[in-house]
Amino acid sequence: MRTNRPYVQIDPDVLERVRQIDLLSYLREFEPSNLVKVKGTSNVYCTAEHDSLKISNGKWYWWSRGFGGVSALDYLIKVKEYSFVEAVELLTGITADWKPPPVPVPKDEPKELLLPPKNKDCNRVTEYLFGRGIDYEIINYCLQKGFLFESLPYHNAVFVGFDENGQAKYAAYRATNSARIMGDCSGSKKQYSFRISDGNGRDLHLFECAIDLLSYATLMKLDGEDWRSENLVSLSGVYQPKRNIAESKVPVALEVFLEQHPNINRIVLHFDNDTAGRRITEALKTILPDRYEVVDDPPPCGKDVNDFLCSCLLYTSDAA
Repeated sequence: MRTNRPYVQIDPDVLERVRQIDLLSYLREFEPSNLVKVKGTSNVYCTAEHDSLKISNGKWYWWSRGFGGVSALDYLIKVKEYSFVEAVELLTGITADWKPPPVPVPKDEPKELLLPPKNKDCNRVTEYLFGRGIDYEIINYCLQKGFLFESLPYHNAVFVGFDENGQAKYAAYRATNSARIMGDCSGSKKQYSFRISDGNGRDLHLFECAIDLLSYATLMKLDGEDWRSENLVSLSGVYQPKRNIAESKVPVALEVFLEQHPNINRIVLHFDNDTAGRRITEALKTILPDRYEVVDDPPPCGKDVNDFLCSCLLYTSDAA
């Protein structure tokens, strides 16, 4: 890498054009031999140099290093270790006298779910969830069904949602250590959120996240109930109602599930005991059609369902 470069002033318009160059276009033009299509996918690529650096949906992520970006500029700086000026010069042709042609991306190009690599076992995920009170049987059920796995290299818990054809379409990751790292995998479709459901029954139980869903299933098992026979659906994170509650839309995960299961006539809400959770409850009770009975059933104590589960287990342990 060159050092002690003189100060270079870059035109803001030029810099803006540089930021618009995506990594896939750059590799096709400058490093075609470094671009490899991932087998079994229609629009997921990696590089020959780094097979864990995946490119999809206009973004890229280097799974083995734990970072990613959007543009070719990000790639040159973070992966190739160019300086900012060197990267800009390469992409604009200030020194190479070249400007990469824009490559149009079809607006209707389907997004593919980009899952992280799987660990050979799920010991850390199992230990993490059991430490939060989730029952072993329920954890193993999710592992066997492919609803849950442990990722590499950070051993995150990954919760997977499937479509009506059994294809994975959604995934959320969550750190299994003390760090509050969580998010959706690239290409996730929230309408296919994490759920446990046999499709039968008239009741639908709704949760903000996967861990609350698994906590409720554990509470059902502790009460001697069959958790497999219920429709348990998460919203893939916090749903944001409109400022005017009446103008809010039904969350897409709930909307799709109700369309696919006309047998549902009762919706039970298990949202958090905080401002956001109460507001979500108010919104859904307002905007859901009258054909559904909507029941507010928040955890009796604690912030969320998992807090309540842990307090129940602690009470049981102390009583014993």
